[in-house]
Amino acid sequence: MPGNGLWRTKSIEQSIKDTDEPDTRLRRSLSAWDLTVFGVAVVIGAGIFTLTARTAGDYAGPSVSLAFVFAAIACGLAALCYAEFASTVPVAGSAYTFSYATFGEFMAWIIGWDLVLELAVGVSAVSKGWSAYLETVLGYIVGDGAKTSFAIGGVTVDWGALILVIALALVLTLGTKLSSRVSMVITAIKVGIVLFVIVLGLFYVKGANYTPYIPPAAEAAAGESGVDQSLFSVIAGGASSSFGPFGLLAAASLVFFAFIGFDIVATTAEETKNPQRSVPRGIFGSLAIVTVLYVAVSLVVVGMVPYTDLATDAGDGSHKTLATAFAANGVNWAANVISVGALAGLTTVVMVLMLGQVRVLYAMSRDGLLPRSLARASDRDTPARATVLVGLLVAVAATFFPANKLEEMVNVGTLFAFVLVSAGVLVLRRTRPDLPRAFRVPWVPVVPILAILACLWLMLNLTVLTWLRFLAWMALGVVIYFVYSRRHSLLGKRQATETPLPVDGADPTKP
Repeated sequence: MPGNGLWRTKSIEQSIKDTDEPDTRLRRSLSAWDLTVFGVAVVIGAGIFTLTARTAGDYAGPSVSLAFVFAAIACGLAALCYAEFASTVPVAGSAYTFSYATFGEFMAWIIGWDLVLELAVGVSAVSKGWSAYLETVLGYIVGDGAKTSFAIGGVTVDWGALILVIALALVLTLGTKLSSRVSMVITAIKVGIVLFVIVLGLFYVKGANYTPYIPPAAEAAAGESGVDQSLFSVIAGGASSSFGPFGLLAAASLVFFAFIGFDIVATTAEETKNPQRSVPRGIFGSLAIVTVLYVAVSLVVVGMVPYTDLATDAGDGSHKTLATAFAANGVNWAANVISVGALAGLTTVVMVLMLGQVRVLYAMSRDGLLPRSLARASDRDTPARATVLVGLLVAVAATFFPANKLEEMVNVGTLFAFVLVSAGVLVLRRTRPDLPRAFRVPWVPVVPILAILACLWLMLNLTVLTWLRFLAWMALGVVIYFVYSRRHSLLGKRQATETPLPVDGADPTKP
């Protein structure tokens, strides 16, 4: 039964009923194929071209492929839980909506606030990366003088990121189906380039570069403090998080960033024609495709050059990329192909991350935890106001603010969401066993518990500094909830006007 105050829950029936409100109704136009495209579109981005090489050179060595497998296992376990929830509660909002039905309003707000951090930081960081790749591609066309940023009064303005965010916000406003079609075309291009890079790289692989598969642990670098280590290595007394077992585990937590996005498929459940069948297919299909591509790329890149050649430059801090491996083998022209692939990849990543961000804000606004006006749908049945707001905020952040060391901030937020969704499956199985479930997680409670443990394990291998930033953001969210959201909660207002049920035949309205 619904609780009071912080722990009042929103019933599944009420969540589904809210999707039929005329002013906030979204159009159901997506198929399982559309959802798979969205999943692949958001997951395959710059990470496959840059994160793989850097993680191998700084943390895992040749075992970076194993790090991807570890991260994929954690994602797969969580994906099973997401699929059950999304097929049972086909409502926008993903983990936020699921938490509202299981843990109550306060935890729903916390996870929604957490998703705001995850997606906003992700969109801003990826937009900056897109602008950097655009500058590289423009350099091939007009020469080395091409720049995607300029300075005004000591402030750097990134016009490349600004144009991208505005253009994609416009596409999202015009319709989700249109967004899917744009994603499909661009995703086909970038997957083709990834396959080309894998096949070409195989011709330059040398078996000796895979030894040692897990390099011996490195000593702490000069000036490295404890906050730069993974939390687990600090607890276990490790000297650093570079190479060795601690390095492999830290690498798994870092490359988890490359998988972020498959959960966004669940945020579109309310816009899917047959969500009970299509959402699970979209989640599993996209996760399977990207896992195969990531492992293949990681095996190729560490086979082409010694992992030590992929380490971050100690002098200027520049990161190595997949292009570094090809340049070392004299295939410099491949860098052009990789840049075009990364540019295409990042375009769809930004668009689908924005799509997820908008749907989370839309769901929170429809519940009154944020201004209700943001949930109003446009004539095209899209949350246009929320889209415009997200577009403006992301445009400002991506245009004027630097985006450094943001991957781990996104990781900790996503993993936290995965933990709550996995635990929510256990709660809902116990509290609402009567609900029809088109997809059911097998081996409950084993699989949800394993998902929780795997995600907590990856969280422990993130840096102490990341944890401190995450806790500060959560504290800000708690303040906003008590100042605004709790008083404006639509569920709270409904419960306040409900007539109490009679007890033992007595009339509760009389003293």
